[in-house]
Amino acid sequence: MSFFAYILRCADGSYYTGHTDDLDARIAAHASGLLPDYTQTRLPIEHVWSQEFPSRDEALAAERQIKGWGRRKKEALIAGDWERIRELARRATLRDAASTGSAAPQDERNTTVRAEEGLSAAEAPSRSTSTTPAPPPVIVLVRPQLGENIGKAARAMLNFGLTEMRLVAPRDGWPNPAAGPAASGADIVLQNAQVFESVADAVADCAHVYATTVRKRGVTKPVVTPEAAATAIRGATARSAILFGPERSGLETDDVALARTIVTVPINPEFGSLNLAQAVILVAYEWSKGEALASPPEVAMDPPARQEDLEGMIGQLDALLVDANFFHPPDRIPTIRRTLRTLLTKPAWSEQEVRTMRGVLSALGGAKRPR
Repeated sequence: MSFFAYILRCADGSYYTGHTDDLDARIAAHASGLLPDYTQTRLPIEHVWSQEFPSRDEALAAERQIKGWGRRKKEALIAGDWERIRELARRATLRDAASTGSAAPQDERNTTVRAEEGLSAAEAPSRSTSTTPAPPPVIVLVRPQLGENIGKAARAMLNFGLTEMRLVAPRDGWPNPAAGPAASGADIVLQNAQVFESVADAVADCAHVYATTVRKRGVTKPVVTPEAAATAIRGATARSAILFGPERSGLETDDVALARTIVTVPINPEFGSLNLAQAVILVAYEWSKGEALASPPEVAMDPPARQEDLEGMIGQLDALLVDANFFHPPDRIPTIRRTLRTLLTKPAWSEQEVRTMRGVLSALGGAKRPR
């Protein structure tokens, strides 16, 4: 299997760097806005550079190094101008040696990464020593039983910005035709899902492995909540994996033994039953809190009506109620009017709402009755 590091040019002129094992599918997902990441709000995008690597680790290392490069260095890489890359690396080295001042913003700054920037065109970028955000966690479904549940788990992942699913020995094989309909459009997750024979193989490239289980199963490891695990994953600098067990029995002791930390959802002790997709969505949601995912847009409220307009509406209603002999008995009239006023002033009517209600009252009063 081949892996790729790639650069996209966004509509606003900025650059996005990533890695994948299916370049065509990943570029198509970016272009269609399916990936809830940096590129989704900066369409259209253009694929301007990519390079193939024999392993995921090397592709990820290249992604991280390039992310630490400045805009000019990225553009030199896109143009294949290796002399320019070496020149920028030398300048950055001299500047860093001469100054201890604050660095430029992280986005597309001209910092030195390593001496490897003076590479030949045939050589790949190597790992960066700059600090970059941890990649999103990998969701590993261990021996899943039903295709529908795999699809539902994919849907849960994509809702909260996770796209990398790995399957360990799925019972009914892979691909599974039942997964697609259950995914409800999360096709990018299913298309890129990878299959492994063992849990060890599935998490071999991950530095942090979490096992979701209600019981410790005789294994002594740190136990954290999904929220605590998400915080740790976002603060890490290497890839993390989260294990989810089969629907019927959950993770086995040997599976949990491979993890470094156990994730347990605080749950009703009288009924601690979560299905696979529910477990995935709880963990994915906690991770998503630290991401810039889209939220429903805020809608500006109409300005409140002036007190004069509100009083006019209340007076109009009062007059109609007098004509209809609503107010009785006489000794209750002040109390009834006070109750109506309280009712009508509670919602903080807008000007449009007041106009609409007065139109209703006029119609009830006969002003708009057809002749």
